Amino acid sequence: MATRETSKDDAPPTSGTTSGDDGVGGSSRSRVLSGCDEPLSAAYDLALLDLDGVVYVGPDAVPGAPDHLAEAADAGMRLAYVTNNASRPPARVAEHLRELGVPAEDEDVVTSAQAAARLLGDRLDDGAAVFVIGGEGLVTALEEQGLRPVTSAEDDPVAVVSGFSADLPWRQVMDGAILVAGGLPWVASNTDRSVPTPKGPGPGNGILVLAVQEFAGVEPEVAGKPEPPLFEESVRRVGGERPLVVGDRLDTDIEGAVNAGLDSLLVLTGVTGLPELVAAGPGSRPTYLAPDLAGLNHEHHAVEAGEDGENGVSVGGWDATVSDGNLHVEGEGEASDWWRAAAAAAWRHLDETGEAVDVSDLEPPA
Repeated sequence: MATRETSKDDAPPTSGTTSGDDGVGGSSRSRVLSGCDEPLSAAYDLALLDLDGVVYVGPDAVPGAPDHLAEAADAGMRLAYVTNNASRPPARVAEHLRELGVPAEDEDVVTSAQAAARLLGDRLDDGAAVFVIGGEGLVTALEEQGLRPVTSAEDDPVAVVSGFSADLPWRQVMDGAILVAGGLPWVASNTDRSVPTPKGPGPGNGILVLAVQEFAGVEPEVAGKPEPPLFEESVRRVGGERPLVVGDRLDTDIEGAVNAGLDSLLVLTGVTGLPELVAAGPGSRPTYLAPDLAGLNHEHHAVEAGEDGENGVSVGGWDATVSDGNLHVEGEGEASDWWRAAAAAAWRHLDETGEAVDVSDLEPPA
């Protein structure tokens, strides 16, 4: 496979796909990992970083994340912290990041609440009342757009916006759902089915969206990942011409990058493990793959045909093959290249057979 060669003067990269004559994966529809001959922080000028599972896990920073991000920033890469969580205002999120040693200003944080408020602000008159099924994050974002957040139908709202809030009263949900059923336009910050909590995953805003949708018989316009508006809002606010989406979730971060036509880096510090990775379809495959955010500051070796040609791939000293539906990876090299070889061989098999490989006997490197 030909490696991606970019420079600061190049046009923005689009989604990373195979060229079709690389001898590895066939057509560009297969989306096999791309290579990059320079650090990603040099090839891209803006990182659109997911937070939970990428920068921090719960109250603590992902090990090494602050240093990796500082190195990328020193190389000239802008850092935007892009979250589907609409509950907290950006200033509070940025404060938490700084407490963890992560380089972040208030304006570097962009939330799905801001993207939702932008969608409404572009269509409504200044001062228009918007009914809020949510909390402080949505209220702050609406006010920033010159709109008036309300929680009573008597305030004559002209639209409804919904987002996650752990303290949301059921009366507010019910009144908002009635307004949606009555015909008001509805924007949802995101449709994430779960949110992380100290006790484990809990129901997220997507569950609330389903409840309102079931009652009203209406689907909302979605501002957050995997839809493009949140990425568009982030680029608008932080700047940059060559953005790279960085995330840990295939179904929001990476699928969102594909939907927006952007390149992406999947890191393995969050919810995606080997079983999820090898089962990813073309619409949720990243351009690049790394164990953690150190992947921003290194080149990425290209995927090449294995020694036996049609069967298997090779990356940085690792050879990956599939036999009888089982994935095998042998060789020696960097852990990041092990993961790239495993993913590329698995996706090739999935595209050819429609079946995910068996990885039950495969042990990833530490």
